[in-house]
Amino acid sequence: MTDHRFRFGLVSGASGSARHWTDLARRVENLGFDTLLVPDTARVQASMPALATVAAATERLRMGTFVLAAPMHAPGRIAWETATLDQLSQGRFELGIGAGHPDAIGIAELLDRPFGSAGERVRQVGEAIRAVRKLFGDGTYTPVQQPAPPIMVAGGGVKLLRLAAEEADIIAVHGGGGNTEEGLRERLPVLKEAAGARFDALELSVNIFAIGDGPVPDWLRHFGVEPAATRNNANLAVLTGDTATAIDTLRRRRDEFGLSYITINAYALEEAIPVVEALAGT
Repeated sequence: MTDHRFRFGLVSGASGSARHWTDLARRVENLGFDTLLVPDTARVQASMPALATVAAATERLRMGTFVLAAPMHAPGRIAWETATLDQLSQGRFELGIGAGHPDAIGIAELLDRPFGSAGERVRQVGEAIRAVRKLFGDGTYTPVQQPAPPIMVAGGGVKLLRLAAEEADIIAVHGGGGNTEEGLRERLPVLKEAAGARFDALELSVNIFAIGDGPVPDWLRHFGVEPAATRNNANLAVLTGDTATAIDTLRRRRDEFGLSYITINAYALEEAIPVVEALAGT
């Protein structure tokens, strides 16, 4: 059982004006969320400028990328922008990074970046993390957060999970092909072996797309979620049942798997509010 308290993040991929981001950030902060997270995809605005607006509009709310695709960005650029957001937010930035979804090759071409094999992309994640650590460690920047901003790695493959366990502070885990509890149960030993003595300090996270018994949106198929396979909380990315069931499910998963950092898609914001009220900080 983990001793980490529940944290909640809202993932918003909406595009809008500075006023949009300001209003959203202040609402999310007032609702008790811990973080506001922005995806890294060409279908929405660039994450770093949006997060700079969030930093200026809030006082407590933390913010982060969810997640930067390492193949799309030079390691030095990631480190530089991480340092900048750390300073602009006065120490409230968290860097989320991953190997990139396979269908992101089109975005890589748009940005004139090579999109290699899965193994090469995992290597790029490691390079980016080391670049960030180096920039803060060699005195180039004086970090607000000591010794550096927290780093989240998101993924489900064994190689990426091993890297995350060795290098990251937060791991957004995926429970295998069906994103199930059984799949997650099989991945935990990989994390524990790779992390060693630092495992208990790691914060484990799961991403939720939908909450409640309403229709599961068809767009979840883009993320590998079949709506028909989400009943009875069979998929980690969808919380089914009423609010009490959602709360009980999250508590049980924290006790059994150590999942304490819950990120929620903005699609499910209204359904998430009573869950956040009940569990945040407990």
